[in-house]
Amino acid sequence: MPGTILIVDDQPTDQDLLAEVLQAQGFDTRTAGDGQMALDSFSRTRPDLVLVDAMMPNMNGYEVCRRLKSDPRTRLTPVVMVTSMSDTRDRVRGLQAGADDILAKPVDRAELLARVRSLLKQKAYTDELERAESVLCALALSIEGKDPYTEGHCERLSTYSVALGKIAGLPEDQLIALRRGGIVHDIGKVAIPDAILLKPGRLTPQEMDVIRQHPLVGERICAPLKSFRLVLPIIRNHHEKLDGTGYPDGLKGAEIPLAARIMTIVDVYDALTTERPYKRALTREEALEVMADEVRRGWWDPDLFQLFPQLGPAQELADAAEFLQA
Repeated sequence: MPGTILIVDDQPTDQDLLAEVLQAQGFDTRTAGDGQMALDSFSRTRPDLVLVDAMMPNMNGYEVCRRLKSDPRTRLTPVVMVTSMSDTRDRVRGLQAGADDILAKPVDRAELLARVRSLLKQKAYTDELERAESVLCALALSIEGKDPYTEGHCERLSTYSVALGKIAGLPEDQLIALRRGGIVHDIGKVAIPDAILLKPGRLTPQEMDVIRQHPLVGERICAPLKSFRLVLPIIRNHHEKLDGTGYPDGLKGAEIPLAARIMTIVDVYDALTTERPYKRALTREEALEVMADEVRRGWWDPDLFQLFPQLGPAQELADAAEFLQA
């Protein structure tokens, strides 16, 4: 349980009091005397929890909390606001800034330790979940790495799908699902023999039946992770077509989840513009022309396809790069 705790307070005596209580229980502590020092210290030490005084000169604790919670890279770190103000509005202000808990000054020793331990236990669960996600992503990238012709495919799909999802107005939780889905959408290919997966020529009908199982396998692999709840439809349905001729479920039109339709658009585009043993890479204009014909045949979402040409390669990266750092 012991971890690193950042104590942020402009009063040295209050810093010392909190540090003494926590260090006695085995916690490693760092201190900062104002908000900017706190952010600088956080970037260097990556503490497991932050105790921040609400009222400080220059940058107060509310702003420190708001900045930490608005950054995808730091938002999961627990932040406890410590305040001498008892007004309900001040406590509400702290919660609105994103604080995970509020402590009143003077801080009660037993309450401090109980709340710190509770939040650190929650963070341990979160860290374990992130490690599980990292393992899945590493597995997905190792599958991609087998084929030199698909190098960078997963990262491109994450970038393209998030950028297209933003233009389509998807909420943040769906954008996170698209980011993850871009990496793990083909993870089910781990169950496909290399003789089929890496075959340079046309696949037989029997081999295609094996290929068509990978969305179902991928869904089963990722299903135990609750954080992948919104990713599962992307994994399962990114090979569906609007006319019902796709797989594995033969869904039609709006039956196909919107995020899966986005992933399909960018997956098709990336496949067309990437060299394969059996074809050359098409130019952007050629790929969009092919896709336009397939839209007319009823395969892809026409509304999403109309949005896609708005994304030039530079714009795709610019729109999605910050989000993808999460």
